[in-house]
Amino acid sequence: MNIMTPTPPSKGRVDVDNFALSYDTLEGPVEAVSNASIHVNPGEFVSIVGPSGCGKSTLLNAVAGFLKPTRGGVTVDGEPIDGPGADRGMVFQQYSLFPWKTVKGNVEFGLKMKHLDKSSRDRAARTLLGLAGLTAFENKYPDSLSGGMKQRVGIVRALATGPKVLLLDEPFGALDAQTRVIMQQILTNMWQRLKISVLFVTHDIDEAIFLSDRVYCMTARPGSIKAEITIPLERPRHQSMMMSSEFLGLRRGLMSLIREESIKAMGGELNDLALDGLSIDLHGQSLADVL
Repeated sequence: MNIMTPTPPSKGRVDVDNFALSYDTLEGPVEAVSNASIHVNPGEFVSIVGPSGCGKSTLLNAVAGFLKPTRGGVTVDGEPIDGPGADRGMVFQQYSLFPWKTVKGNVEFGLKMKHLDKSSRDRAARTLLGLAGLTAFENKYPDSLSGGMKQRVGIVRALATGPKVLLLDEPFGALDAQTRVIMQQILTNMWQRLKISVLFVTHDIDEAIFLSDRVYCMTARPGSIKAEITIPLERPRHQSMMMSSEFLGLRRGLMSLIREESIKAMGGELNDLALDGLSIDLHGQSLADVL
């Protein structure tokens, strides 16, 4: 008996080569990112982590076509990126839904711009809403949805036009901890079904490890790639994995890398006394008395 194996994805290869971006300020030019190189293989889930201000979102926005590099290049399947395109779907931290459209109307918007007929739009929207567990809410308006639901609609809308690559910039950053965990599981389940290439920016180390095949860690500004870490956890992923020794070892390693860069990013603001401040003995006095 022949066993059919899924065909691996062949499209959605992202290459960022020796990327650098500078911008002008009143004090002079500032280099945001310097000589950063990353890649995403077709169908791969890759995350970028690093200290605040290191250029994670800058890299993502360059892949989206919103920013042009000062030096270096950005390609999808070997084609240079000259601006935004339908081959890349983008999801932001802020909910970017049309408030005057229903959930289904939001998802169908991009399909309508591609001039798909109503029957095809309806079928595609219902399929994706079903994957995200939103079928019962298709006729609701965004202001009646929770934050998690709004972000699910945003992800589905980005997927509806069939992009090669899905780009997500801190999509769960505004959600409470429990909703965030549920959204991570929903996203990884959807990705498992669709096998689209994903580039994901986050501050959350646990989130990056749980979702990703590989994680890039960036340095303090000007951001470059400090480390590339392969995540060997088996798929499908489950929340119980986050308590495994393998997961916790990856977490410790990434936390150490990011802590080094976070201290650098703060420059002269931190010293040994500041980092040891919580161990100061007040000898029974209140902080007000000491000050």
